[in-house]
Amino acid sequence: MIVVCAPDSYKESMTAPEAAQAMADGVRDVVPDAVVIQLPMSDGGEGFVASIAAATGDAWVAVEVPDALGRPIKAGYAWSQAAHRAVIEMASAAGLEAIAPGHRDVRRSSTVGVGRLVHAALDAGARHLVIGLGGSATNDAGAGLLSELGAVFRDQDGEALTPVPAELDRCCAIDISRLDPRLKSCVVEAACDVSNPLLGPTGASAVYGPQKGAMPEDVAYLDGVLSRLAAMAPPTARLAAVLPGAGAAGGLGWALLGFLGARMRPGVELVAETIGLEAAVAVADLVLTGEGSVDAQTLSGKTPAGVAAVSRRHGVRVVVLGGRVLADAAALAADVDLVTINRRVSSSTKLCTVAPRTCGGRSQSG
Repeated sequence: MIVVCAPDSYKESMTAPEAAQAMADGVRDVVPDAVVIQLPMSDGGEGFVASIAAATGDAWVAVEVPDALGRPIKAGYAWSQAAHRAVIEMASAAGLEAIAPGHRDVRRSSTVGVGRLVHAALDAGARHLVIGLGGSATNDAGAGLLSELGAVFRDQDGEALTPVPAELDRCCAIDISRLDPRLKSCVVEAACDVSNPLLGPTGASAVYGPQKGAMPEDVAYLDGVLSRLAAMAPPTARLAAVLPGAGAAGGLGWALLGFLGARMRPGVELVAETIGLEAAVAVADLVLTGEGSVDAQTLSGKTPAGVAAVSRRHGVRVVVLGGRVLADAAALAADVDLVTINRRVSSSTKLCTVAPRTCGGRSQSG
């Protein structure tokens, strides 16, 4: 029996590699002679760099950067000297999980740290940037990143503004005359698991702002700031505001699309391609995947949906193990087994009958 274990991380419980190991241990408890292939996944958020580096052998380059609130944090990128490629996880520099709930302040949060990672990669000779979007604490439309790369956001007197929403509401001009020229010869790919535009009721502020601590009055304010930036941006960036993914990571997607000419790709697709998921699933008898919460958002490009799509093409059965499984994920249950691994959480799932201890054994620790 060949089993592929391809989970995402379980937020605040297990990393994707830890989850894959727990699944593999469970499989071997039930079927000792099973061939288990562990392929930790990510959709562009936490664990994105680790998933890529585990498959490619890229070297880790540590960089100290400011977090979303400007505090020093250890981040870095995965580096391939042969390909001149840097893989960056924005959440490592400006992630929500790095900020305690009581300290979150989306009006004062910035992607400066992400820009510093990009700058460090360019200094190392990067000609290909792969940037995972997800898990952000920011809603600055990528202004922090752009400022680190040479852009200047100016007020009515021509003075430079700090690139945070609380200051950018006074922005009257975006000066990109000194944007790092090395970006012109650099291929930029953005790994994204959402299709939201920058503005409006389905935009960055309205949909994801509340997850970062934004109150209703903050959402309206933030959307106004982003609207202001989009209105004064160069034509290409103005057009990019309506593109799918522009609202990712608090509008960082917009900055990458509109100013860096990025290509937006589903994160799970990019990771799957890099780690060889298709080839592994093609020879498998069973696929195990999962994430912390399996819900309606799972259907929109999250890891379990992406893994299920690959498995469906090869007619391989899939079991999705969730820390919780909500009823609005019912559409996913049409051709996969949904299992809640936390016995304290009730959900409407189909119990796994192929290998019961695989679904409810050691992975209970998550």
